Amino acid sequence: MANTTVKSTYALDVETVRQLDAMARRWNVSKSEALRRAIRTAAKQQKPATNEALNALNRLQDTLALTDGAATKWEKSLKRQRRASARRLER
Repeated sequence: MANTTVKSTYALDVETVRQLDAMARRWNVSKSEALRRAIRTAAKQQKPATNEALNALNRLQDTLALTDGAATKWEKSLKRQRRASARRLER
């Protein structure tokens, strides 16, 4: 079975290239393989920040027990406050 390869070009700063070279030498692999390993390792270690933020927002909203009706009422109140504030600034 053949490996599918996609050739890409990236611009890296000098220090990153030096570190990539050092990793490749230390692991006795090509720079491409070192980069693949680094990317795979980083991908396994990091959880998507958007999911964490969204989950935190969902937990916050759950603790507030904010119903659709209450949210709509709050939204309308904020709009009134902003309009009133804008009118005061125009004077």
